[in-house]
Amino acid sequence: MFQENLKTLRRQRGLSQQALADRLHVVRQTISKWERGTSVPDADLLIRLAEELDTTVADLLGETISEPSDETALSRQLSQLNSILAERNRRHRRICRVVGLAVLCVVFCFVLLIACNIVVFDHADVSQVETSEVVSEA
Repeated sequence: MFQENLKTLRRQRGLSQQALADRLHVVRQTISKWERGTSVPDADLLIRLAEELDTTVADLLGETISEPSDETALSRQLSQLNSILAERNRRHRRICRVVGLAVLCVVFCFVLLIACNIVVFDHADVSQVETSEVVSEA
């Protein structure tokens, strides 16, 4: 029980045998012996070991702690990737909408300007014709 729990908790915390040994001020072989079940830590080391692994002594000595299955970890990672991709797609669609709306506004403004210029130029042409007729009559 203890040796399986120690190995499982150490791996879950991402610690190597050497890293855990350094934190407890023991040699790596001591951690290896504990995990193989050939020796056990004394009471003081057991308390420090529990603190380093962020657990209780009862959990270390209690029932075997099961490692999370690879499928669970894999499904969690896939879920996170799915969330990231969904957010990117939302941003992309939002950007496309904004750019499309901006292009539509620019086109509308150009059409409006062209229409206004035609009206202004037509009105100016009519004014010039009327002015030239008035000048020629005089």
